[in-house]
Amino acid sequence: MKEIYQLIFSNSSQMSRIKTVIDEIAKTDITVLIKGETGTGKELLAQVIHSHSPRKDKPFVKVNCAAIPKGLLESELFGFEKGAFTGAYIKKPGKFELANHGTILLNDIGEIDISVQAKLLDILQDGVFSRLGGDGEVMVNTRVITTTKDHLEKSVMEGQFREDLFFRVNVMNITLPPLRERKDQILPLSQYYFDFYKEKFGKAIPPFSSKAIHTFQEYPWPGNIRELENMIKRIVLFGEEDLILEDLMSRSKDNGKSPEGLKNGSSNPMKGEEYFNLKDAGKRAAEEAEKEIILNILQETHWNRKKAAQLLHVSYKALLNKIQKYHLDGTKDDVEWKRN
Repeated sequence: MKEIYQLIFSNSSQMSRIKTVIDEIAKTDITVLIKGETGTGKELLAQVIHSHSPRKDKPFVKVNCAAIPKGLLESELFGFEKGAFTGAYIKKPGKFELANHGTILLNDIGEIDISVQAKLLDILQDGVFSRLGGDGEVMVNTRVITTTKDHLEKSVMEGQFREDLFFRVNVMNITLPPLRERKDQILPLSQYYFDFYKEKFGKAIPPFSSKAIHTFQEYPWPGNIRELENMIKRIVLFGEEDLILEDLMSRSKDNGKSPEGLKNGSSNPMKGEEYFNLKDAGKRAAEEAEKEIILNILQETHWNRKKAAQLLHVSYKALLNKIQKYHLDGTKDDVEWKRN
């Protein structure tokens, strides 16, 4: 993991400046808000801050606020007492208690329901909260790092996010540029993931072709580093570089850039039969969103499919079909490996 940290901050003047900021704020306990598109590396940046802080030997606890249903988020964050609700047979500590003396990362903080935000504000102000169903106070010393892919300022104006909480989480903010704005990092990151997954899966495959290198550099990477990693993983696993490159070029076409534009390094508008198919793009976007939600819930339930099906309000059989459709079975091993 040390190598990926180094790559994230190399070959980019923007990321070099961010690294300078991180070196300073890591020494402190100030709350940090990390902004950026999906897949830009916000969670990795939070891990860097924690690993370079005085709390580095203490817990680093991650919470995906967007993946946890509204009714469960409060008990996940703050825990609950025995008998607090039906099914609460034992006392359970929340994520803030588990992160005591360490760092808690609240991914997609804008997704926290406004009814829970007041309790979160109390922790940020005083380090004190009450478990669900409890009367006593719990005190913690936890550093808070948050992320968002949206504009929290807009949510504040629309009344969906408390203004006082916004000022608390926005003590220091860092905006991660998308991968398309740091193109010099594309090839080093590609090579890193290629070497990593070759070793992990024990695959002996040839290096990237010149066509692949050119395609990687020209592709806009709307899914940023996460999309790049997943694509490299597919190449290593299946060894079908040409098919995967065709898929990338097809996605570029759907995003307003023709395959011919990729070949020539041009972004000329598409012509004739190459016009953007809005219906297909909408279907693809819906499927990607569904896949991301299912994966997030599976991760939060530690791949308990029965519990995940209940949270997603679908039948167990329907969930299994979706897992098979989106090839999520293979993802489980990667998630477990990263967790360990």
